[in-house]
Amino acid sequence: MSEEKPEKATIIVVCCTCPQEKAAELARFVIESQLAACVNILPEVRSIYRWNDKICDETESLLLIKTGQANYAELERSLRERHPYEVPEIVAIPIERGLPDYLQWVASCIGTDACAG
Repeated sequence: MSEEKPEKATIIVVCCTCPQEKAAELARFVIESQLAACVNILPEVRSIYRWNDKICDETESLLLIKTGQANYAELERSLRERHPYEVPEIVAIPIERGLPDYLQWVASCIGTDACAG
């Protein structure tokens, strides 16, 4: 019986803003759930946006979540369930190039092989 090789993973960075007091909780959850390999928390970003016909000016945290494209749907679902905002910012950016050893580390944390240009 041959072992199946894991699929190649397209590594992505998912950006998610959130209230500062919620950032570490969300980051820990996605790591503990193996939905991501690493989350950087930029503790204080200023966000200016329009919501319900008002201009808002808020201090938030930005999560930079490194994961695989195959994990995106579950990651998005899990973030939405735990996020306090009605419509949270959750956007994915594909990594076109990166240090192969780093990309392989990300892939190994989420159970796949890395793939990036």
